[in-house]
Amino acid sequence: MAQGLASIAAADGTQAMGPSDVTVLGGFPVFTTGLATAPSKRAELPAAGQNAGRLLLAAGGHVVRLADIAGYEGQADPDGAGAETNPDSVALTSSGAVVVDAAGNCLVRIAPNGTVSTVAVFPGQLADAPPQLGLPPGAKIPAQAVPTSVVQGPDGAFYVSQLTGFPFPAGRASVFRVVPGQAPTVYATGFTTIGDLAFDRDGTLYVLEIAHNGLLSGDLTGALIRVGPGGSHHVVTTALTAPGGLAVSGGAAYISDCGVCPGAGRVIRLPL
Repeated sequence: MAQGLASIAAADGTQAMGPSDVTVLGGFPVFTTGLATAPSKRAELPAAGQNAGRLLLAAGGHVVRLADIAGYEGQADPDGAGAETNPDSVALTSSGAVVVDAAGNCLVRIAPNGTVSTVAVFPGQLADAPPQLGLPPGAKIPAQAVPTSVVQGPDGAFYVSQLTGFPFPAGRASVFRVVPGQAPTVYATGFTTIGDLAFDRDGTLYVLEIAHNGLLSGDLTGALIRVGPGGSHHVVTTALTAPGGLAVSGGAAYISDCGVCPGAGRVIRLPL
């Protein structure tokens, strides 16, 4: 339905940034596009790159701009850490949409007229400094929240996953529960580098980890985890390599796997 979308990458094609999440509205794809830099940098990109950092709709081979998340981050800077934006995940609601801005550490609401407003800001944390930084033993450094995915739960609240920024501490990522007008609360924790979330038809939450042992471990083994009562973890599978996306439907999980593997990416179906 849409072609010619921007792919922002290094000269060798690695670290590509482009459309990051998609949903459907009235039969038309609605999707976020990444940017992963200061909103002001978008002006330096060629014409196709001017759609980066936005919520878009594809129809009839054309792309319609629904909202400018990067522009909002540049003006509002909700987390107060300096304007940086990377729209990552979108969920439709009865009154518009919500979008996770991973670099902005926030969840924003998109009204039907395209107006953007802040729903929640997610807190950073202190993490052990990795040895390669050469800091004294026991030194701590800040790690940004880096929210990655948003889904609406059966209770109507929004559930937002967390990657955690560098140094990507193992076991320190959480799933937040967000009720508009209230501060985010931790629903479940103890995860590592969460990439995506999904609820099944019974209201059970599934968490997809990009790197089960941490991004600095050098091990790209991912994991699908079922969240049980009290936030308990049940590992469904670790037979994954740097998985990126998750959907649950009809008693099965659909996972985009090995997206960082040139020519070897795949979508797998896993009965639950």
